[in-house]
Amino acid sequence: MSSNQETNKSAKTLRRILTYIREYRLWVAFSLTMAVATVALTLYVPILTGRAVDRIVGQGNVDFGGLLRILRVILIAVAFTSVFQWLMNHINNKITYRVVKDVRTRAFNQLEVLPLRYIDSHSSGDLISRIIADIDQFSEGLLMGFTQLFTGVLTILGTLLFMLSINPWITIVVVALTPVSLFVASFIAKRTYIMFKHQSETRGELTGLTDEMLGNMKVVQAFGYQDRAQKTFEEINSRLAGYSMQATFFSSITNPATRFVNSMVYAAVGIAGSYGAIRGILTVGQLTSFLSYANQYTKPFNEISGVVTELQNALASAARVFELIDQEPFPEEPKDAVKLQNVAGQVDLKQVNFSYDPSVKLIEDLNLSVKPGQRIAIVGPTGCGKTTVINLLMRFYDVDSGSIQVDGHDVRNVTRKSLRTNFGMVLQETWLKSGTIRENIAYGKPDATEEEIVQAAREAHAYSFIKRMPQGYDTVIGEDGGNLSQGQKQLLCIARVML
Repeated sequence: MSSNQETNKSAKTLRRILTYIREYRLWVAFSLTMAVATVALTLYVPILTGRAVDRIVGQGNVDFGGLLRILRVILIAVAFTSVFQWLMNHINNKITYRVVKDVRTRAFNQLEVLPLRYIDSHSSGDLISRIIADIDQFSEGLLMGFTQLFTGVLTILGTLLFMLSINPWITIVVVALTPVSLFVASFIAKRTYIMFKHQSETRGELTGLTDEMLGNMKVVQAFGYQDRAQKTFEEINSRLAGYSMQATFFSSITNPATRFVNSMVYAAVGIAGSYGAIRGILTVGQLTSFLSYANQYTKPFNEISGVVTELQNALASAARVFELIDQEPFPEEPKDAVKLQNVAGQVDLKQVNFSYDPSVKLIEDLNLSVKPGQRIAIVGPTGCGKTTVINLLMRFYDVDSGSIQVDGHDVRNVTRKSLRTNFGMVLQETWLKSGTIRENIAYGKPDATEEEIVQAAREAHAYSFIKRMPQGYDTVIGEDGGNLSQGQKQLLCIARVML
């Protein structure tokens, strides 16, 4: 991808972030108000310092009364600055973490309505990385942006105004050297974004591999795959280290480079200001104020350069999250979609054609009629489409052509919830959530009574082993069934369907 395309993508991502921030515009306005007050008071202190210096110039010519009054005002200004800055930081934290909460909630909601076609084509680790790690990276950059970007820009504008009020000619010296700092920061930021983008993608790849290995460790060990898994891990980890090093290198040279330019500005102001003080153009106190302003003027450039680096990382991470959010969800159900009720169980597949990849044929012209109460076994070699038929029945995928009907209703004209409610599905690969046995059985019917749960367990022949558990139905099992045997996990899954 070219640098122009990357820049356009960054701008688009930033606009998306601003749409989330817009929900909290009142808090943003309050934060800006606090930022203005903080900067105004911070910039007022150097003026007071300059006046204090002018009160002590000359041997035996110290205005102690005026000096004490100025020091009192400085203390008050510093105290109010601290309060305003604390309020600003508190508000910025509130905005940032609420925006992050909204983005993460939106991403998770999107994950629940995405077609299985998308889920199947991405590793679970990559999707987890987007929702957890990438959004965390995004929050850090956003927080720095709120905390330092506002005050940085305001400080630059404020110091320019104050410097112009003291001496326009020396201010021109400062402004003339500013583009050098901006050029350096911009040059490095473009390269930093690309590296952070590669870093986020590779981090997701590494998370995916780790999740895959942990979830199937018995298989890995049974087939002696440890060495190959280790080599794959080391290869991805090596790439991640390389991208991280390059991203860190470019981001770390930003601050020293801008500091060098800023030192040049400070030195130029010192020389020009000293010449002006000798010629009587400005007082020693004004020169002191000017040097303070020159330092405060250049300092935000260092902070902003750091913010830009973090924002590049945040934008690269946010782009991956928004890519997930922008995926097409399941097609919307028709407004007149039927809710299946009192289903008899007549299922008809008529001239069904389907394939995951259009170039690879899978199911062609499948016709099947199943009468209520009839038992059907679908058998065939691996890859012939047995599981695919179940996926089509449950509408995890839609047919390419033809139709599937339940009690005479095309499943595409039926609400997904009512369709799936009328199917009992026990997968070969069992899945149990971390929680009590009771919660797992009642997963599809949270309001089930104790009698219903026990009856379902009896019908699934799980009652006897549950009663032998330490706390019976209140026994807590770990993720994916914990220490239960495969058969016991299967029985709990059957009980869940029976309920």
